[in-house]
Order: sequence, then C-alpha cells, then structure tokens
Amino acid sequence: MQWTSCCRYSPFKEPLTGSEQKGERTTSTPLNQVIKMLSTLQQSLLQWFSKNQRPLPWRQQYHPYQVWISEIMAQQTQMDRVVEYHNLWMKTFPDMQTLAESSEDTVLKCWEGLGYYSRARNILKTAKILISNYNGTLPRNQKELLALPGIGPYTAGAIASIAYNQDVPVVDANIERIFSRLFNIDLIPGSPEAKREYWQKAEFVLPANNARDFNQGLMELGALICRPKQPNCQACPLATHCLALQYDLIPERPIPKKSTKIIPIDMATGVLLHKGLIFIQQRLANDVWGALWEFPGGRMEEKETAEETVIREFMEETELAVRVDSKITTTLHHYTRYKVTLHCFFVSLEQSESDPVLHAAQEFHWLPFDQIDQYAFPAGHRKLIQFMKTHKLP
Repeated sequence: MQWTSCCRYSPFKEPLTGSEQKGERTTSTPLNQVIKMLSTLQQSLLQWFSKNQRPLPWRQQYHPYQVWISEIMAQQTQMDRVVEYHNLWMKTFPDMQTLAESSEDTVLKCWEGLGYYSRARNILKTAKILISNYNGTLPRNQKELLALPGIGPYTAGAIASIAYNQDVPVVDANIERIFSRLFNIDLIPGSPEAKREYWQKAEFVLPANNARDFNQGLMELGALICRPKQPNCQACPLATHCLALQYDLIPERPIPKKSTKIIPIDMATGVLLHKGLIFIQQRLANDVWGALWEFPGGRMEEKETAEETVIREFMEETELAVRVDSKITTTLHHYTRYKVTLHCFFVSLEQSESDPVLHAAQEFHWLPFDQIDQYAFPAGHRKLIQFMKTHKLP
C-alpha cells in the first residue's frame, strides 16, 4: 500500500519538529503505522455513522431506484427538502415502469421547486432506457451507469456503492471539504488537480466490502459535523487524524473561493385574461427552464418601463397585441448568480379574438385558473401564482 499526495503535508505524517518545519528533515510514518492509522480512521467513521445516521427513507431497503432518485434530488438541495420531494415522488412514481410511462409534464410537475429541471428530464430519459434495455433495473456496472443520461462519476459511484455495496469511491462537496481538512489539501477547489487528488484519497481510504456505510458516513459527516462554517471538531470521529485541525488551518480549508458577483435582472410578465381563461405557454425544450410553462414576458430593455416590456414581449413571442390593465405584484428570486426581479401585470387583448403565433414556445393553453396547478412553472411564476391564490385573484 502506498500513498501519493500533492498536498502541503503528507497524510499520516508525524507532527513536524522545529528543525523539520525549517525544511531540514521530514520523516514519514512507517508503512505499518500508516496501515494501522488508516484502519482506525475507517472504523471510527463506520462506528460514528452506525450511531448517528439520519433515518432517510431510501436507507430502509436501499432499493437502487430509490437511491438513484435521492442522489439526483440531493444535488444542490437541502436534505429536508430532498426527503419531502422523495416521498412525493415515490407516491407518484412508485416503480420504474410507472415513471417510464409518465409524461414529461407530470414528471416536471413533481419536480417543480427543485430547480435544474434538466435533471428531471434526464431521469425520465433514463427510466425509458432502463425499461427497454435493462429490464427496469439500474445496472451495477459503473461504465454502464455512466452511459445513462444525467449520471456522472459521483452519481454512478453513489449508486454502485450505496445501492449495491460495491467497492467504488464517491466524491461530493461534503467529501471534498472533509478531505481538504483531513489531509490539509491546499489546492484550488474545482481545479483538475484538486479533483484528481480528492478521488485518489477517496479510493485509498475506502474499506473493502463496506463502501455503502463508509461513503454515506463521509457524506453524513460533512453534512452534520464537518460543515462549511463552524464545524464541530470536538464531535468529529476523525479529529485525531485531521491535519488541518492539528495545524490550526480549519478556517483556511478548503481554500476560500472568491465571492460570486450577483447580477441583478429586471423582467416583466403578463397574465392574459380572456373570456374567463388564462393564457400559458410551454417553453422550448432546449431553452432555460425548458418544457416548463410560463406567462409570456422577458427582460426589460434600457429605458423601458415594465408595462412597455410586457406589451413588447407579447407581440414578439405570440404576435398578440395586449394592453396592461393592472399591476399584480413584484416577485424576487435567485437563479445561479442572478437576482431576478419580476414585475407582474394583468393584461387583456386589444382585439376581441386572436390566435397566438408562437415564437418562443412550443405549445399553449387557455385554461381556468383553478387548473393551473396541473402544470410546472419556474420559480418567479410560481411565486406569482401563489400570490394570486392568496389574494383570490383574478
């Protein structure tokens, strides 16, 4: 067994003496001690996970289908929300066959609020492939998993190790943070060198025949103890092995990222009422929020009022001439690095009858407001709909 590292201090190395800190000499831990310390680390984490793991629904039976859905949902989502959505998903799509036979609209509606809707569309694509080619079962082979839509190295490793207990490492944001502190890795987060280092560490520390609990233990430790801010080092089962803690470098690991500049965007949208019905349109499949439904609208141009934007956008997107009747509300939501302010209006047709000509959508409906919950909308429009419900509009 051999360890290679590109971090500042080699893992499992004895504390540096004064002369060694000056660069005179560095003495690595003998191999037999490395093996012993690695075993202690593994057992400490496994014991901690056994006592402290959260009772998540997919942990009851570790059914591959449930594990897969949970892992896709958990990407950039808080665990309490994942549990809520996972329970709803399993009620709606209790098995792979039901999912594969469902419409994209139904899948997107069940996903509504989780964001990154390409994940939901890829789930549906994968379900159809699994029914056609794999008898409705997720493959155990990592290469086959990687060939499926929406499944990358992390998700493939998670399915293989958690669902099937195969000796496959995983690296997510929690594990990167743990390793950066545990092994004092001073590489730039997200860099190719850092990713390579993390995966090497994950493969090295993984105990044989116990990947399910060990990988989940790492992720659980990152979520509950080794948090991004104010980690609870006193309760950490790996504290005696942690080099960043030993060298008082916890606040500097991982290396802090530069703050992302938030870009403000002003947009406007119109709820078109005609003969008691509301107009909605479905976004193009390859667009942002593809295949979701919306009220027409768009970004405000320079020196343009919100009302003027609504009228212009309706004409550009549908060739419908509308007039603004009244202001409904203004919603605020965040999307990646954008802060979106959405000005919302009731509008009506300038002419008595007119058929839309779609230029920015693939389909449209006229429907009563009480049927709108059948369709999935982006965040800003969902907030608008909720405001209309709360205030009993229209």
